[in-house]
Amino acid sequence: MAEDVAADGEEKKSSKMMIIIIAVVLLLAGGGGAYYFMFMGDDTAVEEGAEEEEEVVEEEEEEDIDTALTYFDMPKPFVVNFPKSSGIRLLQISIALATEGEASVEILKKHEPMIRNNLLMLISGQVPSELKTVAGKQKLQEQMLKEVSKIMKRMDGKNRVQDVFFTSFVMQ
Repeated sequence: MAEDVAADGEEKKSSKMMIIIIAVVLLLAGGGGAYYFMFMGDDTAVEEGAEEEEEVVEEEEEEDIDTALTYFDMPKPFVVNFPKSSGIRLLQISIALATEGEASVEILKKHEPMIRNNLLMLISGQVPSELKTVAGKQKLQEQMLKEVSKIMKRMDGKNRVQDVFFTSFVMQ
């Protein structure tokens, strides 16, 4: 009989111990799951919000950089022959264009053949005697700016060219 009482006591102890172990395991698993869902599970929403903020900051920086004044030197000079009777037989002009940002420089490079053509036609239509004066040169600059602006607006939808500068102006 003493053995039966000892066996019942051990069974009660082992079943209590088993219940305690199962309860501890369930609590740890539940706590771990809760921790995961609270702190790890919603990272995608936090990361997406952080990525959107970074994109906005990068776009603002690009806009600031892209509005910086940049110069584009036309690689080859414009050479125009005038009739012998005009007194000036040859005109050679090199120009640089002031633009807003590197993006507009790339657009200018892309459409350089059209720009060169239109500017050569504009220069060849000038009265040579007027180009001898400062006022005549300034008038040509304004006409060139209007022509390049017109091309940029037609090809890109935006005109970011601000000014035309003569880097060389030779008449013979």
